[in-house]
Amino acid sequence: MNTIFARIRWLYAIGIIFLGMTLMIGTFYFLPKPYSVKFSSWFIRLFIFSPVRVRGYSDPETQMFLINHQSDMDIGVMETISSHDLAWVAKKELFDVPFFGLVLRLPKDIALERESKTSLIGLLKDTKRELDKGRTITIFPEGTRSESGLMKPFKAGAKMVADKYSLKVQPVVLIATATYFSNKKKDFRPGTVTAIFLDPFVADKKDPEWLKNTQIQMQKVYDDEWANHPRNR
Repeated sequence: MNTIFARIRWLYAIGIIFLGMTLMIGTFYFLPKPYSVKFSSWFIRLFIFSPVRVRGYSDPETQMFLINHQSDMDIGVMETISSHDLAWVAKKELFDVPFFGLVLRLPKDIALERESKTSLIGLLKDTKRELDKGRTITIFPEGTRSESGLMKPFKAGAKMVADKYSLKVQPVVLIATATYFSNKKKDFRPGTVTAIFLDPFVADKKDPEWLKNTQIQMQKVYDDEWANHPRNR
């Protein structure tokens, strides 16, 4: 019985996410950028009953956000807690998915073909184009979702872009979003998400370890929050 109710809740959330994306597409050419994206993200958050507890602050001068990735909720959460016009970096194959691909293509988010050196050159070109528009590059450096709470190794693409343009980088740690929405488990339950903005820094290409050290710092923040605040579970 619990499994049936979990599936019903999950289907409800999927329906709300679909409606939110439809709103984004329908309002894209009528609202100033990036308000169609923000509006649809707020719609999804409100109707899946997901308050967000924010710690730290979103630095207005941040040029790149690095975010751990657990759930499809993560994008909507980030869009609603930051006023930045976010340029998301996503797998190239997602841009070809019917309907969902349009949600990425309309705001001109950035496609990355993983394991391709040619694509990395394109990544540099595309990020420069969006930076010149005043957008903030936003990356899940793990490259995929991890619901275990243990972050996967960060991919080098984020460091390559930040080093190339000496970007001001701000890490963001989302706590246990997969607890509330999981496609893997096909489960959804309302709950308050915790988002923690860490201190921003300027990428230094002379430091070959800064991305690795950032992952260590983000994991520590995640582990400490999980251990000390049972409300996240």
